[in-house]
Amino acid sequence: MATLSLTVGNCGRGRNSEDLTSEFVPNLSLGSVFLTKRLYGLNLKDLDGPKLRARKKFRVGAEIKKWKKHDYPWPGDIDPNTKTPLKYLSFFKPLDEKPKPVTLAFEKPLVDLEKQLIEVRRMAEDTGLDFTDQINALEAKYQQALKDLYTHLTPIQRLQIARHPNRPTVLDHILNMTEKWVELHGDRAGYDDPAMITGIGSIEGRSYIFIGHQKGRNTKENIMRNFAMPTPHGYRKALRMMKYADHHGFPIVTFVDTPGAFADLRSEELGQGEAIAHNLRTMFGLKVPIITIVTGEGGSGGALAIGCANKLLMLENSAFYVASPEACAAILWKSSQAAPKAAEKLRITAQEHYRLKIADGIIPEPLGGAHADPFWASQQIKHAIVEAMAELGRMNTEQLLHHRMLKFRSIGGFQEGIQVEPERKRKMKPSEANTRPADLESELANLRKKILEAKGPSDPVTTQVLEKLQEDLDTEITKAFIAMGLQDKIESLKLELQSSPIPDQPLNKSLQEKANKIMQEFKQKLSQPGAYLGLKQKLHTVEMASRLIKLKNKSEKLKTEVNQKIPTTVKAKLELLNAASKKLSSGEPLDTNLMEEVEKAKKELEYVLKSANLEVVGTRKRTNVAVPPELVKDIAKVNEEINEEIQRAVTRSGLSEKIEELKLEIVKDSSSEKVKELETEVREGIASALSVTPLKEKVEGLREKLAPAYKDDIESKVGAENGR
Repeated sequence: MATLSLTVGNCGRGRNSEDLTSEFVPNLSLGSVFLTKRLYGLNLKDLDGPKLRARKKFRVGAEIKKWKKHDYPWPGDIDPNTKTPLKYLSFFKPLDEKPKPVTLAFEKPLVDLEKQLIEVRRMAEDTGLDFTDQINALEAKYQQALKDLYTHLTPIQRLQIARHPNRPTVLDHILNMTEKWVELHGDRAGYDDPAMITGIGSIEGRSYIFIGHQKGRNTKENIMRNFAMPTPHGYRKALRMMKYADHHGFPIVTFVDTPGAFADLRSEELGQGEAIAHNLRTMFGLKVPIITIVTGEGGSGGALAIGCANKLLMLENSAFYVASPEACAAILWKSSQAAPKAAEKLRITAQEHYRLKIADGIIPEPLGGAHADPFWASQQIKHAIVEAMAELGRMNTEQLLHHRMLKFRSIGGFQEGIQVEPERKRKMKPSEANTRPADLESELANLRKKILEAKGPSDPVTTQVLEKLQEDLDTEITKAFIAMGLQDKIESLKLELQSSPIPDQPLNKSLQEKANKIMQEFKQKLSQPGAYLGLKQKLHTVEMASRLIKLKNKSEKLKTEVNQKIPTTVKAKLELLNAASKKLSSGEPLDTNLMEEVEKAKKELEYVLKSANLEVVGTRKRTNVAVPPELVKDIAKVNEEINEEIQRAVTRSGLSEKIEELKLEIVKDSSSEKVKELETEVREGIASALSVTPLKEKVEGLREKLAPAYKDDIESKVGAENGR
């Protein structure tokens, strides 16, 4: 159909011409069929030359615009006798070109067999020879391999099939199932989101409202459909159609196939979370049956926003998850390469959902996935919908609402008729990442005190503490191995050890190399800064405790050996020495004979110790004097002042960060070179910033108040708490 564009302008002057010109619109396009005799008060006959006066001349321009006959969406060759005229109202048209075949990674063995089959058929056509037996054998082998492969699929393989680019979309299924179908658009508040399709269709004479996520069949369609990730307008369009179905009494069938809601800034500004939450709340109050079919992947809240149904059915190779396996692996294992392991742990497959009673049924797919035979897969969905409606159609409104409520309450662990505990006590374990080095120091100090005060090498209290520490350490190491992704390697190493013909023999070279490699990888990942702090602290604690117990046992053993080698006469002289020591501590003077006996006993004791292969470095006076009560407060005050002065010195010199770094390095490895360097740097910094003179004067003042016998004891007490 052609259009005629009339351009009318005024070439004259005067008031009348100006008034006349104001009645026309420039560049006016009119269909030739609809031209009338008058145009905005102007008689078209006046355009003839003889009747138009000179001062009111007009310029008329004609422009022809092409317009395609039977423009979109109506085709040019529509059959007037068609039984399904409504399908022409849909924007969803068959593709001009067939989609290219896509081979998944685990399907490569099938591709090799298919190539062999094609090659044999080509040879049979070229040569004219009979290869029927070979072709039949290859076809049987191909079918058996196909059956074996698709019967034992892993979760990540099923997810790959659910994401297959040639997998039939929601509109493909709807057009294959329905006798009549018309798509409805818009949310009446914004734009029409193409990622969410809604419409009304009929199956076996019964009308349904269909709602679903629509993916594209090629790159262009995927971009247009936003890869089936709806915006808030899409969920509000679905909500409008749900209310429409509730008002007219139409059952609702929803199709889930989305990686999730579109999480861009604009969607968040428009209320993405509110739109999803509104859908969830509304679906639990709808008075019509709701059936949800998961045809591909169902991602998080974007899928659940149209998935609160009485019946949740899943295709055999579909998936439903709260987070994609790639995202889960990136969070837990710090790498998306662990997606197969995450897919297995998340239990995302239809079989797992049916076992956990989240899904109410599994719809079978043809071997090779739904894209191998889309029409057959659609008919299976149609059959499942009809069966579900036969069950739900017998329920009244109250029963439908109660059925939907109980379905989701049972998923949450609620059992009808069993009273729920009003309060549940939970033992919350503190986060190990927030454990401070000071807590570790106090724990080590208490453990050291218990070990040193133990009466023997196997004190029950100390043994229990160490056993508890060892259990915690084993648990932490197991968690660390799992987090590092080393559990599979350890399991394989265990299997190899169990299959060894002589289990008591030492490891052979290959197994030893594997074990060393695993431990090297474990130590390398453990040494990363800021990682596995709880495990590092427990390792340090157990190491210190083992060292103290070793020293304690060595001391007890040495004491036992010395006591065995000391004769009875020397033991009597030791008792004489102890008696003399008590007299000295009480202030009683010693007579000359007792002094000589003490010196003689010392020499004999030194000889006995040397005979036991012990070197005597020297002897010293041991004073067990008690500090007078009046000086206890003075000593405590001096200690407090020393603490305050050290803290001020740390603040002045800016060593706080260095001290924190030193604590972290001690947790990692207390014997490393970096720890020694940091200790030296901190000591030198504190010594340079510390004002020592006033403290020395106070200590000297305490010394003057005490007798010379008390000086050594005072020096050991003053500043003892500041030694570190």
